[in-house]
Amino acid sequence: MNEQQFEQLQIDVHDARRPLNRITMQAELIKMALQGEIPAEKALQALDKVIAECKSCSESLSSLVDKFRPGTEETTE
Repeated sequence: MNEQQFEQLQIDVHDARRPLNRITMQAELIKMALQGEIPAEKALQALDKVIAECKSCSESLSSLVDKFRPGTEETTE
């Protein structure tokens, strides 16, 4: 892996972490709802967001694997 590929990998990993951070925030809202600090409806909304962010993270990681798969143009330079 050359320097340019490594820099791209760092960008891609950062992008994959973004949905994980959002999931963490939504999990905190769910916890607050279960403790009665906020309405239960907020927990349901947070769960929908968690599901969407999990899908986004999965897509980002799949894209990352495809990008660095042996035999692809980017990995053979």
